[in-house]
Amino acid sequence: MRLKGKTIAILAENMYQEMELWVPYYRLKEEGAEVKVVGTGAKSYTSKMGYPVNADVSAEEVKAGDFDAVIIPGGYAPDLMRRSGAMIKLVKDAFQSGKVVAAICHAGWMLCSAGVLKGKTATGFHSIKDDLVNAGARYVDQEVVVDGNLITSREPKDLPAFCREIIKALEKAS
Repeated sequence: MRLKGKTIAILAENMYQEMELWVPYYRLKEEGAEVKVVGTGAKSYTSKMGYPVNADVSAEEVKAGDFDAVIIPGGYAPDLMRRSGAMIKLVKDAFQSGKVVAAICHAGWMLCSAGVLKGKTATGFHSIKDDLVNAGARYVDQEVVVDGNLITSREPKDLPAFCREIIKALEKAS
């Protein structure tokens, strides 16, 4: 129970990538964290393959200070998430206040929209490399990249490294 007392937000929207939401969700719960699914306003969202997830709260109902970390799964959901001003504010405020912000795959789109990549080293799914670079990041092709309080990974096969670094960062933040 290495993360007992920690509260984590996992962002959700339609077209999320199943493993990128559910693997961190259960892995962090396994370590004792309280994990809340934060949506853009709906009560339920459907993954790329039709798997549902229910939101505990909407981004408008929470603030960065409510959480120790914000995790952004990929899929096509980040393109829908970044249309929500409240969700962008949550990510930006969490980042600026030194909370752990972790993004995998296409979740880098949210980092671009939140304006948190300038001068950072990051990774993501190869098709959004140009977006990350144009937002000011130094792109590297690695399974996981940690730059300060920012953690990024490329795709589902990188989930073990992604989760390991999130847990490590949250333990340091104790």
